[in-house]
Amino acid sequence: MELSQRAPRGVSRDRLMFSSSDDNAMLKQIVSTHAPDGREFEVRPMLHLVEDIFKRSEVTGPGMVPAGQPHSDILDDRIIRDMLEFLSYTINRVACEMSCKCMSGGDAHATAVNVFNILSSYSWDAKAVLALAAFAVGYGEFYLVAQLYTSNSLAKGVAALKQLPEIFERIDILKPKFDALKSLLSAMVELTKCIIELRELPLQYISPETPELETATSHIPTATYWIIRSVVACASQITGLVGMGAEYMASASEAWELSSLAHKINSIHDHLVKQLTRCHHLINEKKHIEAFQKLAKLFDMPHIDNIKILQALIYAKDDQPPLIDGSTKRRVGLEELRRKNVLLLISEIDIPAEELAILEQMYMEARQHPMRPESQYEIVWIPVVDTSVLWTDEMQRQFEATQLMMPWHSVHHPSLIDPAVIKYIKEVWKFNKKVVLVVLDPQGKVVNYNALHMMWIWGSLAYPFTSAKEEALWKEETWRIELLADTIEPLIFNWVSEGRYICLYGGEDMEWIRKFTTTARAVADASRVPLEMLYVGKSNPREKVRRNNAAIMQEKLSHTLPDLTLIWFFWVRLESMWHSKVQTGKSVENDPIMQEIMTMLTYDGSDQGWAVISRGSAEMAKAKGDTIVTTLKDYDNWKEKAHQKGFVPALKDRLQELHTPHHCTRLILPGTAGRIPERVVCAECGRAMEKFIMYRCCTD
Repeated sequence: MELSQRAPRGVSRDRLMFSSSDDNAMLKQIVSTHAPDGREFEVRPMLHLVEDIFKRSEVTGPGMVPAGQPHSDILDDRIIRDMLEFLSYTINRVACEMSCKCMSGGDAHATAVNVFNILSSYSWDAKAVLALAAFAVGYGEFYLVAQLYTSNSLAKGVAALKQLPEIFERIDILKPKFDALKSLLSAMVELTKCIIELRELPLQYISPETPELETATSHIPTATYWIIRSVVACASQITGLVGMGAEYMASASEAWELSSLAHKINSIHDHLVKQLTRCHHLINEKKHIEAFQKLAKLFDMPHIDNIKILQALIYAKDDQPPLIDGSTKRRVGLEELRRKNVLLLISEIDIPAEELAILEQMYMEARQHPMRPESQYEIVWIPVVDTSVLWTDEMQRQFEATQLMMPWHSVHHPSLIDPAVIKYIKEVWKFNKKVVLVVLDPQGKVVNYNALHMMWIWGSLAYPFTSAKEEALWKEETWRIELLADTIEPLIFNWVSEGRYICLYGGEDMEWIRKFTTTARAVADASRVPLEMLYVGKSNPREKVRRNNAAIMQEKLSHTLPDLTLIWFFWVRLESMWHSKVQTGKSVENDPIMQEIMTMLTYDGSDQGWAVISRGSAEMAKAKGDTIVTTLKDYDNWKEKAHQKGFVPALKDRLQELHTPHHCTRLILPGTAGRIPERVVCAECGRAMEKFIMYRCCTD
């Protein structure tokens, strides 16, 4: 990224932020000296050496070395030694030029131009580094004598010849000047680093003609000039101390000059950093696109195992194992997952506690039977975070707390998930805040973009969690009480085997609950029906459902689920059934199970209570709150039919007689990564439902 000898395009327009229009001639003069011949050296090690000298050059009192300076082996570095073999002549030449001109009172600009002429064959960043190195020689010698002259005879003799003891003994008077000098040196080093970084930008990702880079590079000659001009000013400070001694100590103008130069250098640095940040943003965008395309191509290729895919998804930083084994809490490598079915649990760092609890229960149940096929899978948590947001201690604590609760594998840290992978997860796998479970087969092929619905419905019996397995499971299913609820309450299986009548009911209106349970119990007694009732509340259960649970148990109205997590799970299973059916292309018009699921979800969407009454796997009747209570109270009018056909078929017929076409049905589905169809018909009348957007808080 070398600049030509003529003034770069854009300099005359943008340079005004650094200097006045009178500097045009100066800039042209500097650019005219620039004639690089291709000679190169590694500027960063040299700058590191110079910076190390600057940091160690300090005296806090007569002969005192500043505390806290660590030992460095930088001088033993072979790169530096080899480099100095052919650079030492140039460095000494620049140092002599500055020393001689400063002692003779030469013009600072003219001295800077002479330095540019000496360094004409080098790149702009090399010019700045060599000028700083030339100053560091004299600067370091000065401070070396200052640190040793009270304890070393040789240093004491050198100090005497240079007439420095008085200065060293009264170093406190010079503190403002040395503070200004150190501030300027620090500013020059930072600006030089910025110039180096601009030159090192990867041109395969950003063209020199890119406006952001072109603007930045147009300022490099100006930046280099002010670095070398500042080096000359610093050299003048040290030369003045050596040559004039106590007389020089009384002068205060030099400190002001150094502060003024530091302000100018910092202004240039701030502007270049802004341009550099924009360049890095463009580079990162192109890198992410490239990485995204490579990842997409990798998923399209066949593989003998899943390791390449897992390595592309989870970056093994510094060759450290990238995973945490949830059972041992130790770091492990990706090899543990080779040729296994891997379920990628993708979420933000705060997974809802209910989801985590149910998934953990299913995972641990599968592990209790290690010889069964359905136990042969591994879960890996992939935490997705916004890389543009600063990672905080609070986020780290939340991540670690979530990770600690997981018995399966998890990524050691979210930073191991590359932004390109996050982009792929969001755009291809359709992740959008809601937890998804992407399934990779033993060869790393995606066989299900979200098996979470299958997991909620069938648990580990859905292994290997493929789309084909999902369709096969649905072909074996019918709408029955076991599909609806036996996973949430083990007693249901016993009730079914004993031939009992089972009633599931829900809603939040406690008065309706009392009225319904009392009426249902009375009708069951009158018809000698062995009835078991179970309250399943409402989706997104909160405090009101908790209070209802407590009241139902206290008043012994019916069975209840032991905690709100199971109530949540009852409803999330129904929602999962809906999404699973949609995912397999089913609808209310062509699938009877889908119609039943829709009806249940619309019951939950209403403000009323509801009830489902079943016997065995085939008989099931259901209705909304007022309708079911009215029908049960009217039992005398259909009890003969109940004796003839059976209680549930007769109840179903009676409910159908009371059904009216005038109704309002509401279906509420949570935001999800699943596919939402554009057209949904009512489960009761078959008409297309209107679609609305609703925002709901989790509180009552």
